[in-house]
Amino acid sequence: MNPAQPPVANQVTVLIAEDDDGHADLIIELLRDAGMKNPIVRFRDGQEVLDYLRDENGRSRLEYGRRYLLLLDIRMPRVDGVTVLRQMKAHPHWKGIPVIMLTTTDDPREVEECYACGCNCYVVKPVDFNRFSAVLRQLGLFLMIVQLPSLQADSAA
Repeated sequence: MNPAQPPVANQVTVLIAEDDDGHADLIIELLRDAGMKNPIVRFRDGQEVLDYLRDENGRSRLEYGRRYLLLLDIRMPRVDGVTVLRQMKAHPHWKGIPVIMLTTTDDPREVEECYACGCNCYVVKPVDFNRFSAVLRQLGLFLMIVQLPSLQADSAA
């Protein structure tokens, strides 16, 4: 996108990296049930996220002026969530994208590592379906009111 173009409307594109199809479908369904109408892009592993973020020349594919949020699982095939998080936060164009770790892992060392790598929030997916549903509905409501930064042209690499 040309940096001189006007920014996209104040709408957040939600990126979901989740290798479990059932979890991904449930996350999307519950966010929609909470009233979220935002565009959602789903990835099955960390490599798909990284491929979406950059073209074959390593340049970002994301649009200037658009807002993004990544819901990121930790345990995924090919490239895990912590590796994705590290690469995003090290990249000048992607580092401002908020990342919410949404995972079943509650190991304090992994929680600490994710925050050290720059995640914005760490949410443990409850094993119990009703609790998981409640957490995602609350997350959907939160995402509808939170203000997120947009990608700026001067942050491109």
